[in-house]
Amino acid sequence: MDNNQFLLPESPIQEIRHPLLEQKQVKLAIKRDDLLHPVISGNKWRKLKYNLIHMQSKRCDSFVTFGGAFSNHLYASAMACKTFNLKGHAIVRGPILDENNPTIRMARACGMTLHVVDRKTYRLRNDGDYLQTLQSEFPNSFIIPEGGTNQAALSGVIELAQSLPPSNYVVCATGSGGTIAGLAKGSPTNTNVIGIAVLKQADYLNDDISQLLTNSHSGASWQLLTNHHYGGYGKFTDDVWTFCQLMRQTYQLPLEPIYTGKMLFAIWQLIRQDYFPRGSTIMAIHTGGLQGLDGLRYRGLISR
Repeated sequence: MDNNQFLLPESPIQEIRHPLLEQKQVKLAIKRDDLLHPVISGNKWRKLKYNLIHMQSKRCDSFVTFGGAFSNHLYASAMACKTFNLKGHAIVRGPILDENNPTIRMARACGMTLHVVDRKTYRLRNDGDYLQTLQSEFPNSFIIPEGGTNQAALSGVIELAQSLPPSNYVVCATGSGGTIAGLAKGSPTNTNVIGIAVLKQADYLNDDISQLLTNSHSGASWQLLTNHHYGGYGKFTDDVWTFCQLMRQTYQLPLEPIYTGKMLFAIWQLIRQDYFPRGSTIMAIHTGGLQGLDGLRYRGLISR
């Protein structure tokens, strides 16, 4: 692989205009990272980029990663196999795999090898002994953690942070913590980085994010808001989905209700509650993941 193939033009920024924003005297813009790469969008590309570069530098002939059956990371990793002619293995949480699931079908079509494990085994995905066993089973493979979150991923998200214009707040959806950590590390010290946790009982992520940043962190301040999960991971309320549809109709801004929809809906509620001081500028990161809409339709959770 040639590293030059990883050089992409920056994604655009879309400004949102609405009477609520005028009333509260705040400015809101969206970093459209869903448009960053034609098939590996958003933070998944940011996280994979330097993992793939490290894989190449170590002369590995394949990679091993982890994901749920509807995972955006699984989809993006499979697309990377197809796009860059890579050999990839995915440890997929089972114990049963639905071969009609659109994410699984895409992964197989991209040539990725799927290894289905039971939930007990999948919980070992961060266990050192289990990872060593996998390394022995796939001796010349580069292991990429679930969600792609590691120090290599932070390098890609730091590039995202450094591409942004000055703002008072940078806000992102938070699942594993890599995106908020990279944004905090790459943003100026006068910026406040906020993560909207998309899963229940996510306070443990504060420790995970701190470990990613290490004691030498000297970037922006950050905080994780954990009361905007709207039912937990993979769940959402009718209000969130209605908001997603409204944003698409009004601003041609496609959202899915698992990550970006929850994040932007939370921002909207926080603006209503005067969370942001008057005169604030807010940059919301659209982290992609729109393929998740296919999975929601497949499971009958949304109709269109």
